[in-house]
Amino acid sequence: MPATLAKLDIDSRYSLTEANINFFRENGWIKLKNVLSPEVLEHYGREISRKVIELNTLDIPMEKRTTYQKAFLQIMNIWTKSEIVKEFVMSKRLGRLAAELMGVSGVRLYHDQALYKEAGGGITPWHADQYYWPLGTPETCTVWIPLQATPLEMGPLAFANQSHRFKMGRDLEISDESEKQLAQMLRERNFDLIEEPFDLGEVSFHYGWTFHRAGVNTTPKAREVMTIIYMDENMRLAAPKNKNQQNDWDTWCPGAKIGEVVATPINPVIYSSK
Repeated sequence: MPATLAKLDIDSRYSLTEANINFFRENGWIKLKNVLSPEVLEHYGREISRKVIELNTLDIPMEKRTTYQKAFLQIMNIWTKSEIVKEFVMSKRLGRLAAELMGVSGVRLYHDQALYKEAGGGITPWHADQYYWPLGTPETCTVWIPLQATPLEMGPLAFANQSHRFKMGRDLEISDESEKQLAQMLRERNFDLIEEPFDLGEVSFHYGWTFHRAGVNTTPKAREVMTIIYMDENMRLAAPKNKNQQNDWDTWCPGAKIGEVVATPINPVIYSSK
């Protein structure tokens, strides 16, 4: 294989250990080093950034934004707007990792989203992603892929250790109130906060019910991150429990029926061992 193609490999298997898998299932998150090469991140990151700039509609000055708007520029399902990004989102390497960590036969795409925390961007409040998802089981996870080395000053993703089993706070959407209430609840119950920098090529996976947040970006550069949300390939649509889940059904699972597998054209199987 030519050297250039080898460098841009996004489909080969990343060797997980049994300890890796046990850690993820016990703690609800894991960080893995050297998952993606600098060349891969540079090549696909260039296109992701180009599309974020092209598709972004948030042009409000930082000081006039809400807490959520200050947290990041959020562009979703970029894979449907760029063949290069589609190639990245359909990565077998990342999809297999998600499936093996969760212990499922394969994974479907829920959706992708770029999360660019601009210079001076504010906190990302405490929240759990699955609050938004009308999905029948907890076999969901997100891979968080920084496109650059991410020191603490940039606001890397932070986790409440083992919080995927914590039932309280699951009715809170991301907001100033979720930051306040969840911070207090997690502190009172002695959940450890894991907040660490990310090396270039290091990514994290976390369950949909793992509570997480991110700090401010005090650097002069944007914190550029791409995420891919996976669900069990056999995931069934659940009846929405709030207006956000109804919106997600309409937007990210169009045409899916309650009680049936979420097998729509925009929820393809990314990896399957079947």
